[in-house]
Amino acid sequence: MRGFETDQLKTFVTVADSGSLSAAAPRLFLSQSSVSEQLRKLEARAGVPLLTRGKKGAVVTPAGARLLEYARRILSLNEMAMQELRGRSLDGELRLAVTDYFRPGEIAGMLRRLRDRYPYLRLHVTVMKSAAIEAGAGMDAFDIGLSMRLIRATGRAGAEKAAGTVLRREALAWVAAPEIAESPQPTLPLVLLPDTCSMHQFVVQLLMRRKRAFEIAHSASGVAGLHLALAAGLGVSCLNASAIGPGVAPLDAATVSRWRLPALPDAEFYLLPPRRGETEFIGQARLALAEQFG
Repeated sequence: MRGFETDQLKTFVTVADSGSLSAAAPRLFLSQSSVSEQLRKLEARAGVPLLTRGKKGAVVTPAGARLLEYARRILSLNEMAMQELRGRSLDGELRLAVTDYFRPGEIAGMLRRLRDRYPYLRLHVTVMKSAAIEAGAGMDAFDIGLSMRLIRATGRAGAEKAAGTVLRREALAWVAAPEIAESPQPTLPLVLLPDTCSMHQFVVQLLMRRKRAFEIAHSASGVAGLHLALAAGLGVSCLNASAIGPGVAPLDAATVSRWRLPALPDAEFYLLPPRRGETEFIGQARLALAEQFG
């Protein structure tokens, strides 16, 4: 009796994780029709429906949930075998420091996929401010740091900060709850992280240079708290695209003009460069992180 095709299992797992065929297709580098065809063949081989498809997306059936568990293990074992044969398997403990602004709604899933791919990698993840990550680069607080820096109008981070492995670049935007956006105020109510945060420092300095009156209406301890304060209508903030949470939206050009807010640069997320004497294991882990998070 023939077993399951790993390509079809990968498609099934990706659809289950993404919630729909349309969301899974770009992650698989396939057309939606190709994704649908692979799922049809998988269900034909399984002999039972694996997904229920509707307007809200695709949901696994009870049989699909059972196969999903096996599919993850099969794909993980397959990847482990390939990594072992290529000498790239990661076995050891890694201390990773991640800036609070890096894809907060996706980071847990990214770490889970990293764990699935490298099951012998024991990750210790700490969420830190970018300034603290950069300050700790020469210390032994972590093995690899994932930080954020702002890109100047020239499109460069500055020679003194240009080192490291760039993972992605995102636009910054002024953000607020819809009801706040409609009510410009003479004194801008700001919702920010504490003044040890590089984004806080940048926003305050930018507004001071532009002579825009402001006050710190709320100081949150992390990006999750920042979302709650913004959604509650406590003020306006500055966030990178992937850190904008539910109940909050970027201010459009007309609103930015009414609020008299200055233009913003892009943010760049990057892995700090290797320390002198970095071990081969950490170097391999750095490559794996760049592949998974980039």
